Amino acid sequence: MKKIVIAATAALLVSATLVSCAEEQKNGLGRDTTPVQNGSVPDTSASTGDSDGIVMEEQNASIPVGGYKDISVPASAVNNQTIRWSSSDESIASVDNSGRIYGNKAGDCVISADFDGGENGFFIMNVTVSDCTNAQGLTYINGVLVVNKTYSLPSNYNPGVDDEANAALQKMFHAAKADGIVLEIVSGFRSYDRQSTLYNNYVSRDGVAAADRYSARAGHSEHQTGLAFDLNSLEESFGETKEGKWLKAHCHEYGFIIRYPKEKEEITGYMYEPWHVRYLGEAVAKSVAESGLCLEEYLNVTSAYREIGIKG
Repeated sequence: MKKIVIAATAALLVSATLVSCAEEQKNGLGRDTTPVQNGSVPDTSASTGDSDGIVMEEQNASIPVGGYKDISVPASAVNNQTIRWSSSDESIASVDNSGRIYGNKAGDCVISADFDGGENGFFIMNVTVSDCTNAQGLTYINGVLVVNKTYSLPSNYNPGVDDEANAALQKMFHAAKADGIVLEIVSGFRSYDRQSTLYNNYVSRDGVAAADRYSARAGHSEHQTGLAFDLNSLEESFGETKEGKWLKAHCHEYGFIIRYPKEKEEITGYMYEPWHVRYLGEAVAKSVAESGLCLEEYLNVTSAYREIGIKG
């Protein structure tokens, strides 16, 4: 059996997104930052070498806690061989059968892959997992304040409606009105305590599993950031109205995204909400909209509660 050491630049293609925990300097809310491009790398054929294979240096990866990074393996590189992925410390970073690495807690570990078949191959990657939560309990990934089922806000975080986001919203409302579209706020900022009351009421009525599809647990709601707004109607049919269609087509022009798109529930953790917009700033919102990805996909982060039960 021959042994092949193959680096990510040759056959194992790693997401190129550079993870940064830094806050946006202007106001710490991720506005008007340089757009972060999603890091998927197109599939290419492996480089060729001598009969002993390609020998290159080890590769390194940086992942935030709660984030992930994909390693894709071109078919031509493995020739239908079985790939066995493993982690030296799964409490820090785990890896699934597809080559997706998940950051579980801050620390360093090694991800390796064994290739079984006509020839043996071996791949090693050094992984650093960083905790991107700052001293105030806010989590920033590539300059964007992230709040979902994975990332939470402290109970004492109470900023109210963000002034810049509200100004952008009013600008959007005026532009919509000029097009014969009337948009209005149904729900804006909600405190931790208010969200706790709402969520627990929904749980009492519908149960935890159902409530978790359409309501955030306390500390996990974007409304607590002051950067999210529900507009016009809390019905899925809003997306098919002229107002809903206008919002989807134009909100990114004013710095907003439809936060929970259709057919993305398994990724965002929430059912389709055509009424819920999140302010990111025009540059980032435009980049997200053009990518066709939801925010979790764009930033390569997960959205899943780590504990069973009700928080709040």
